[in-house]
Amino acid sequence: MCSLHRASWTQTELLLTFPPPALSSVTLIPLNTEDTAGRFRVWLSIPSQPPYLVWDRKVEGGFPELKVLKQRLRDQLQPEKSLGHSDKKT
Repeated sequence: MCSLHRASWTQTELLLTFPPPALSSVTLIPLNTEDTAGRFRVWLSIPSQPPYLVWDRKVEGGFPELKVLKQRLRDQLQPEKSLGHSDKKT
């Protein structure tokens, strides 16, 4: 259940950072099978492009820091957008 709370919080933060039309929706799909239990993936779907895997907890070795996830999404959606305190240090 903790993962679902984290996912819900992440969903809210992403929609606040990238309001429509930049990000039109964030869908939570809770699955509880042996193959998917504990899986936390973030996919980006842009019309006329194949889905892009932004984050996979099992591949990356853990949950993302929110600022890293925001940076990865920003780089795909709105490369010119400033994320303020969440921006990469140069």
